[in-house]
Amino acid sequence: MVNRWVGVTVDCVDVQRVARFWSVLLDRQPGPSEPGWVYLGERGDELPRLVFQPVDEPKGGKVRLHLDVAVDNIYEGIAQVIELGGRCTGERHDYDEGVVVVMADPEEHEFCLVQ
Repeated sequence: MVNRWVGVTVDCVDVQRVARFWSVLLDRQPGPSEPGWVYLGERGDELPRLVFQPVDEPKGGKVRLHLDVAVDNIYEGIAQVIELGGRCTGERHDYDEGVVVVMADPEEHEFCLVQ
């Protein structure tokens, strides 16, 4: 049996808003989706799809799984996230290998910008 990773699903109150944020940030276009849902990418794409699923309740507490987004310039990456409606959490880690800044999307899903 062969297992492979095909996607990540994000629960959202405002699916369209959160999907638009990630679509622009990652330059991934929406693909065929179920009604009320948004899928970035399509089955069989080289990259796993991001799936935005509608839920009634807002996020509560820290997300235990998050995405890392590589950027060429950490300051430009932070500015882009803020311009798209996300925010910087204020958490930053400087390592010998580079910088990691914890960000949040418009519904407070945390993710890391990595330079």
